[in-house]
Amino acid sequence: MSSSVRAFARREWGSLYAAVRTALAARGWRAVPMTLTAVCLTSLFQITQNQDWGYQPVQNLGSVRAEDPLWLALLRTPLSLFVPALDLPVWGALAQILLVFGIAEICLGRWRTLALAYLATLAGTLYARVGIALGPDGPLGLPASDARVVDTGPSAAVVGLAVYVCWRHRAWWTGSLVVVAMVVEVMVKNNLAGKEHLAAIAAVLVLVAAVAWRERRQEGSEPRPGTRSWKPPIRS
Repeated sequence: MSSSVRAFARREWGSLYAAVRTALAARGWRAVPMTLTAVCLTSLFQITQNQDWGYQPVQNLGSVRAEDPLWLALLRTPLSLFVPALDLPVWGALAQILLVFGIAEICLGRWRTLALAYLATLAGTLYARVGIALGPDGPLGLPASDARVVDTGPSAAVVGLAVYVCWRHRAWWTGSLVVVAMVVEVMVKNNLAGKEHLAAIAAVLVLVAAVAWRERRQEGSEPRPGTRSWKPPIRS
């Protein structure tokens, strides 16, 4: 490996690699308890929904469609993260959760990871309703038939978490590659899932902008050497 490639890898993934390696070396699998729980929950839903007696209960708990009442969709959205899509291999969903959720849990913490995952999934769920209302003629619209599509799985959450973690650890090229890949996905296969991924990315980018703006304000409000606030208080 040439020195330029090593330098790029160190610059792009060095911070991320160090954070993950340190956590796993210190605590092993105990560093990602939420991720392991999510993997087990997804596996349980997969096994259950493939049983004659289990399909409908899983649908009632975590199946979201745009034609559902909004209150019901919002109620089911958190668990829809962990219900694998029936038309896709479950190992893909499990691998996504283990890798991306695991890295995010180490780098961001479990509660922030869950909050971001829910934000990304919710953005996709709400976009589906907006897209169907816009109709199939516009670039952001969807056909009315998509209202009956079952919308489950972790993919929107995975994409959103990947973009946020890349931003937080300054992995600019990797984050950009994720965004470009999702755009290409929509161009090649213009379907509900692809556009929901873009909606998830848009929601996370809005959050990134808000967090970056807040951090800049906090940095700007910190006293600098030479200013009055750095001087000792005047004593009479």
